[in-house]
Amino acid sequence: MAVLLGCFTILFVQLNRVQVYGAEELVDHPANTRTIQRDFNRPRGRIITSDNVVVARSEPRSGEFFNEQRIYPEGDLYAHSVGYTSFTFGAEGVERSYNDALIGRTAAQELSGLTDILGGTNPIGDVRLSMRHDLQRQAKAGLGERKGSVVALDPVTGEIFALWSYPSFDPNLIATNDNGPASSAWTELVEADGNPLRAKPYRDIYFPGSTFKVVTAAAALEAGAATTTSPEFEVTDSYLPPLTERPIANFGGASCGGNLVEALVVSCNSVFAKMGAELVGPLAMVDVARQFGFNQTPPLDLPLPVESEFPTDFGSRVQSPTEEIPAGVFEDTPALAQSSIGQNNVSATPLQMALVAAAVANAGQVPVPHVMSAVEDAETSRQTSSFRNDTWLRAMSPDTAADLTDAMVQVVERGTGRGMAIDGLVIGAKTGTAQLGTDPPASHAWIIAFGGRPNERAQLAVAVLVEGVEGSVDQTGGGAAAPIARGIFERFFL
Repeated sequence: MAVLLGCFTILFVQLNRVQVYGAEELVDHPANTRTIQRDFNRPRGRIITSDNVVVARSEPRSGEFFNEQRIYPEGDLYAHSVGYTSFTFGAEGVERSYNDALIGRTAAQELSGLTDILGGTNPIGDVRLSMRHDLQRQAKAGLGERKGSVVALDPVTGEIFALWSYPSFDPNLIATNDNGPASSAWTELVEADGNPLRAKPYRDIYFPGSTFKVVTAAAALEAGAATTTSPEFEVTDSYLPPLTERPIANFGGASCGGNLVEALVVSCNSVFAKMGAELVGPLAMVDVARQFGFNQTPPLDLPLPVESEFPTDFGSRVQSPTEEIPAGVFEDTPALAQSSIGQNNVSATPLQMALVAAAVANAGQVPVPHVMSAVEDAETSRQTSSFRNDTWLRAMSPDTAADLTDAMVQVVERGTGRGMAIDGLVIGAKTGTAQLGTDPPASHAWIIAFGGRPNERAQLAVAVLVEGVEGSVDQTGGGAAAPIARGIFERFFL
C-alpha cells in the first residue's frame, strides 16, 4: 500500500510539474504545432526590417481550407531569424516568438484595438525588427558558400542588426499551403548536408579558440592575478602544465611571451594557458565565464537558444605540491590550461562570442540580445509596444573593460587583427583559430570585434565563424573571418 501511495504521489507531482511549470516550455517548443494550427487561418501582420523591407507578409488565397498564404519575399535571407509558419510543421523564429502580436492577440493590442474590434476589424500587428536589410545582405555575401555564421549587434542595447548562417533554406517551400510539396521540401532539408534548417548562430556550439582569451584576460584582471603590465611571462614556444607531459604549443610553433597586452596582441597560447591554470585558477575562471554568459541560456527573443559551455569540474586541489608543481594546482589543471585558450570542452555559440565583444565595448555589461524592436498597428502604423533594452549580466568592472578595450584595439593596430583596420574608425578585435585535428588539418576561424568613430561609444559588435575546412592553409581568424567582419563594419559606418 505504501509503495502504491508513493507511486501515486510521484505521478501527481510530475503531472503538476508538466501542466504548471512545463506548460510554457511545451507551448513554445517548435514541435508543438497546435498553437499555429489554431491561429493559421487568422489575419496575420507583416514582419519588417528597421530599414523598411518587408520580409514576411500574407497574400489572400481562395481555397477550401486556407484564406491566406504566408510569403517570404527574401527567400533564405531571414530563414534563421524570421523563420516560417506552416500548418504542417508549426513555426520558427520571429513567426513563433511573436505569433500573438502578429495576429493581434496581445493584451496591449486588444486593449488599444477595442474600438476596432467593436467595429468589426481585427487589430493585427506588424513586427518591426532591429535587423538591417543591408547588413543582412552583407553578411550573406561575405560568408558566401562557406559554412559558418555572422552575428552583428549593438553592444549597448543588444539590438541584433544581422544574424546569418550558411547553409540556409527558403521558408516559402515549407510555408506553402500545399502539403505535398511542403512535406517533400521538409524531407529534403532534413536530409541535406549541413542541416540548413538549424539556426546555428544561437543553437550550435563550437570551440571558440583564441577568442576565448578575452574571457581569460578578464578573469586575470578581475582577480588581480595580472595587470596590463605585469607579470612578464617568459618567451617560449610552449607551456607544460603541471601534472602532464603534453605541452601546449603556440600557433605555428612560434615563440612569444611578455605581459597580458602583448600576449593578446599576438594571441600567445603559452601565456594564456599558464595564466588561467596557475594564476587565475578554476574557481575564478568558472565564475567569470558565467558572468559573460557561459553555462546560462541567453535571453534571446527567438525560440530555444542554447547555452554556451565552460567546464565546471577540474578536480580537487593537489595536497602536496613539489618543487616542480606550484601550490594551488588542481587534479585537472591540464584541462584548465586548455580551457583557458578556448579548447578542451569549451564551446560557444556565435551569439555568445558577439556578446563577449559587446561586454568589452559596453563597460563590462552584457546586453539582452533581441531581434524585435517594436510592434505596430497594421492599419495605422502606430506603435503598440516596444522591446525594453536591458542589461543581462555584469561580466566585469568598467576598469577591466577599459583595459581590454585598449588591448583589443592594439590587436587591430599591430597584431593578428590588422585586417580589421579601417580609416576613421576605432576597432578592437580578437582573432581565433580553433584547431579540430591534424589528419587531415582543419580548424574553425573566428573573429570577434567592436568599433565606432573616434571619441564616440562603440556602436557595433560582431562575431564571425567560418567552420572548419579540411586541408585549409588560410583557415585562421585573421585570414578567413576578418574580411567578413570588416565588410560588416564598412557597410554599417561608411
